[in-house]
Amino acid sequence: MDSHIRISDLENIISEKVFIKIENWNLYLGDAGLARHLAIECISNKEQGPLEASKISLKAINVKVGDGVNSIPLINLITTSQVQELQEILESFFEN
Repeated sequence: MDSHIRISDLENIISEKVFIKIENWNLYLGDAGLARHLAIECISNKEQGPLEASKISLKAINVKVGDGVNSIPLINLITTSQVQELQEILESFFEN
């Protein structure tokens, strides 16, 4: 399968299922413009397996806040249940 299609497929799944949690507000990664970047990171870390690929990828992406002077690793904005959701997505995605 074409790698571009695989990235887009993973991006679409992540866009709809994984979100940043800020107080009582959920911002889905598709709406935040982070889903594609995360999909690319996850696919590039595929050899590590789904569990490690998810953690490595979430740590690698820095989210700019405010005026973009400061950034926070994406893993710090994601709940434990959302990390598990991403791991399950990758397990299913990497099997295919």
